[in-house]
Amino acid sequence: MELALDEAKAAAARGEVPIGAVLIVQGAIIARAGNRTRELNDPTAHAEMLVLREGAARLSAERLLQADLYVTLEPCTMCAAAISFARIRRLYFGAVDEKGGGVVSGVRFFNAPTCHHVPDVYSGLAEQESAHLLRSFFQSRRD
Repeated sequence: MELALDEAKAAAARGEVPIGAVLIVQGAIIARAGNRTRELNDPTAHAEMLVLREGAARLSAERLLQADLYVTLEPCTMCAAAISFARIRRLYFGAVDEKGGGVVSGVRFFNAPTCHHVPDVYSGLAEQESAHLLRSFFQSRRD
């Protein structure tokens, strides 16, 4: 999770919402990224989407069956769907996103009857630091 936090901090330094993600397969880091929606002018360039794309490309596979994903914030519905489609084995995330989350908040994508794959989900990893990064980022925007 420390690497995901590093990616979130780098995203904040670029003026992006500070969310970071790391994809790991059998103990090896396959991909790591922070949000790049503004930089790429791409509303889908969330940290999770970027690591899923890179991981799939590096492994030459659309399904990442042995992959574990670490994210600093609860994934949104779009990212939750991509996580399911990629067949991620385990999802670890930091802070809960009560407004935009799609895993334990909001629509709870993995609970939908149309969801074909549900990863093991673990929340609360580095939750306070993840939440602090986000609060500080948005507070600085309001000042």
